[in-house]
Amino acid sequence: MNLESKILVIVGPTASGKSALAVTLARRFRGEVISADSRQVYRGLDVGTGKITKKEMRGVHHHLLDIANPKKQFTVAEYKKLAREKISQIQSRNKIPIICGGTGLYIDALLGNIAIPEVPPNLALRKKLERKTAPELFALLQMFDPQRAKTIDQHNPRRLIRAIEIIKAIGSVTPSQHTNILQNMRMIGLILPPAELKKKISRRLFVRIREYKMIQEVRELHRKGLSWKRMESLGLEYRYLSRYLRGFLTKTEMIEKLKTEIWRYAKRQMVWFKRNKEIKWFTPKEQRKIFSAVQVFLCQ
Repeated sequence: MNLESKILVIVGPTASGKSALAVTLARRFRGEVISADSRQVYRGLDVGTGKITKKEMRGVHHHLLDIANPKKQFTVAEYKKLAREKISQIQSRNKIPIICGGTGLYIDALLGNIAIPEVPPNLALRKKLERKTAPELFALLQMFDPQRAKTIDQHNPRRLIRAIEIIKAIGSVTPSQHTNILQNMRMIGLILPPAELKKKISRRLFVRIREYKMIQEVRELHRKGLSWKRMESLGLEYRYLSRYLRGFLTKTEMIEKLKTEIWRYAKRQMVWFKRNKEIKWFTPKEQRKIFSAVQVFLCQ
């Protein structure tokens, strides 16, 4: 089996089973996993991000987890640099790098499918935009770049401001296609029927709140100095749990809001990934078909 320069990429919406599949493939085909999750890079953001545990790793080496301070923004450019270094290191050990995650921007930047805009901060523009609400910022982005508006978190002012900042500088933030510079790659997508995915999202949220103590995690992060404002920008679980802990939402309201917003996030992920025609889609139950496709790829 010629493993030189071979790369596997596993994508899909949240709660689709990507991490478990990555571990299974790594154990079966001598691989190591590189996370592609924009929040799992941060130390201490464990339960809220659904970060894989040591037990769930089953002895498989995982990279680019817990590498950044959650108080500071970790950039796409930083991710791309570190991930490419890990790919080279894993290949030097004659093993398969398995990129696994749901952050489409990270994956596309790593694979060379998009150019990362090198736009410096525009402090004057930021100061002006910071006076606007998230709905107002989102309306501006919809007007400037409707395609980007379909994939962004419309409740995240920081990301909305950055997107508008880039538009003002270069005209668009919609990813443009470039030649993929990582050869010998196979992309596998996991997909579930919408009703089934919704159930999985609700069930996983319930477990993380009740059994894995997600509320306690957020309370402890704040005690250690992670501001409520920063939690708002981290989005989803951290945004709504922080609002609950501040008394802005009841527990029931927080849970219902999270179910809705995580489902919306999953739909945005699918919008992003569906543009990529290189992805071969499977359901989690089609494991034999996935094994066969990977086997054929690795033997080519």
